Amino acid sequence: MTHFSSLSSGGGKMKVLARVVPLAMRIAALAVVAIATISTPSRAETGIVRAVVTRGGFIVGVGGGSGTLIFRGRSYPLAISGMSFGATIGVSTTDLRGHAYHMRNPSDIEGVYSAIGAGGALAGGAAGIRLRNTNGVILELSGTRVGIDLSVAVSGVTVRLR
Repeated sequence: MTHFSSLSSGGGKMKVLARVVPLAMRIAALAVVAIATISTPSRAETGIVRAVVTRGGFIVGVGGGSGTLIFRGRSYPLAISGMSFGATIGVSTTDLRGHAYHMRNPSDIEGVYSAIGAGGALAGGAAGIRLRNTNGVILELSGTRVGIDLSVAVSGVTVRLR
């Protein structure tokens, strides 16, 4: 009889397990979905940038300009200022176009960008630059430079929304 009584009490355990296991599986599935949703990073997007920058200097160069960010179908005016240290001589204006990568919001474009680059233009020529700010935004810009400008410099460029 002990064998039979343990079977009947085991049947009760089976009924409890039959109820608890599906509930535990549902809770586990919801937890997996919740964790996956929370840990998925926001999707970064790309903006289109156009800027006109005038620069001049002898050893220390200064420059500034304005531009436009097009992000999610809207235009945002930009103010650009900068300084470079190193072998810089001349005056030039550069019309740049390109992309801003790794953006989540328009304000991500704001900040101080840095790059080490070498370039030059005499009367007219091509210019290109790749910059990164502390928000992780990367600007890849290229265009034409007009003027007399030779540089091998460390640059710091500040971009802000106007």
